Amino acid sequence: MPAKRRCQLQGPSPCNSAVLRLVGSCPHCQASFCGTHRLPEHHFCTGLQECRQQAFDMNKEKLERERTVANKMTTV
Repeated sequence: MPAKRRCQLQGPSPCNSAVLRLVGSCPHCQASFCGTHRLPEHHFCTGLQECRQQAFDMNKEKLERERTVANKMTTV
């Protein structure tokens, strides 16, 4: 039987908990984490800032495409 995979949290106090099979893998840094550290904010993910910038750019493009320009109406 293979050994259990352990949380890959790096830092002053490493975590030794078992990795979650379904949701323990971070899509940004490709590391595996336990239930406590599975969120990018909790394991100090290195790819988090790049992910936020990509999401910001995508939303900005979408909003600019959907922007409506209204003509000024002159009153007589």
